[in-house]
Amino acid sequence: MKKFKKTYIEITSVCNLACTFCPQTKRQSNFIKIDAFTKILDEIKPHTDYIYFHVKGEPLLHPRIDELLDLSHERGFKVNITTNGTLITKNKHKILPKPALRQMNFSLHSFDGHEGSTNKEAYIMNILDFVKEAVATTPLLVSLRLWNLDTDNTTNLERSRNREILEMIEKAFELDFKIEEKFVRGSGLKIAKQIYLNQDHEFQWPDLKEDEDEGKGFCHALRNQAAILVDGTVVPCCLDGEGVINLGNINQTPFSEIVEGERANNLYNGFSRREVVEELCRKCGYRQRFSM
Repeated sequence: MKKFKKTYIEITSVCNLACTFCPQTKRQSNFIKIDAFTKILDEIKPHTDYIYFHVKGEPLLHPRIDELLDLSHERGFKVNITTNGTLITKNKHKILPKPALRQMNFSLHSFDGHEGSTNKEAYIMNILDFVKEAVATTPLLVSLRLWNLDTDNTTNLERSRNREILEMIEKAFELDFKIEEKFVRGSGLKIAKQIYLNQDHEFQWPDLKEDEDEGKGFCHALRNQAAILVDGTVVPCCLDGEGVINLGNINQTPFSEIVEGERANNLYNGFSRREVVEELCRKCGYRQRFSM
C-alpha cells in the first residue's frame, strides 16, 4: 500500500484574489461538502497522517472550515493550511483553537501578485498579529512565504517591494539583523519560535501549452504526495491544478484502488526509471528540481 507524507485536499476551488502567478482555474467553482470530506478522510486514512487544505482556491473562504478541522482531528490527521492571508482576522476564531491545525503557510507575495491590492501595511500586520498570538498560545508552526524572486533577485522592483515586507517582519519580531544577511534561497530562515521565512523564485504552474523538456528525471508525485480536487478527482500532486492527470474520482472509486491503478502505476514506475511518462510532467519546471 502506498503511504504518502502528505495528501492535498482542495476544500474549495474559489479564490478571493486573482494573482498573476496563479492562473484562475477553468474548473467549476465549488466548496467541498461535509459528507464528501468525511468520506475522503476515511479513505485516505491508511495512506497518510498529514493533510493540506490546498491545491487551488483560498481555504479560508470555506464557511465550515472549523468543522473540517474538527473532523480531521477526530480521525487523527494533522492539517496544514496554505492561504493568502487576507481573511485571517475574520477567520481566526474558527481555526486557532483547533488541535488538528499543525502549520499555516502565508503566501505574502499574494499582495503584489494581485492587481487590486491596497494597504500593504495593514495586510502584513494582520497576518503578523495572528502569528504572534498563535505561537504564544499554541504549538502552531508558521511559514511566511515570499515566492516572488527573479532568477538572480537583482531587480530594483523586487528588492524594494520585498524590503517593505521584510522591514515589517524585522520590526514586529525585534530582529537584530537584516533578513537578507542570512537569506538562503529555498531554505527556511527561523525568525522566532515556531516561525520561519522562506524566499524562492516565482512559482510557475505546469501547463500543457508550455514546451516539453527531454522527458528524463524524477519526481515525488505518488511517492510523497497525492492530491484530491474539490470534485473528487485524484491527481498525483498539488501542481496539477486543472486535473489533467486524472487518476480517477474518489466519489466513484476507492482511493486505494485509484493510487494503484494503471495510470498511477505507470507514472510511478516511470519516475523509478527516471522516465517522465505524462505530458504535463514533461512541462513542469518544478519537477526539474528533482531531476538527476
